[in-house]
Amino acid sequence: MSSFAQETMQDSIPVNKVNIFKDARLSVLEFKQFEINSAILKTHARTTLGYRLMVLNTSDKDYAFKIRTELLQRFPEQKPYMWFANPYIRIKFGNFRTKDEAEYYKKQISYMLGGANVYFLHEMIEIPPGSELD
Repeated sequence: MSSFAQETMQDSIPVNKVNIFKDARLSVLEFKQFEINSAILKTHARTTLGYRLMVLNTSDKDYAFKIRTELLQRFPEQKPYMWFANPYIRIKFGNFRTKDEAEYYKKQISYMLGGANVYFLHEMIEIPPGSELD
């Protein structure tokens, strides 16, 4: 980037001017950075504190995948989260804003698992696109 300064005389009065020559590619970079920052803010804004259900904690991999598949089939509007904490496989379920909202699923999942205990977890949840944050 270059800059030039010059002084001219206008009617015997000195006038100070600064001419700035900006590379057009800087505007493109500014816009790209704006898009990146906006995407980051949207990602962070799409999470909030809420509840999930702890459905399963087992070392039986086949059983864990069976339960995960059953959850996906019975409740396609919610999302199961499966992770490995050697030697256990854990399944969390859902993105609920309130305990009351989670209670409905807790009862159904407990019944589906033959009366197994299902626990509330207070943690960060995902907000689906199109939903408003409170």
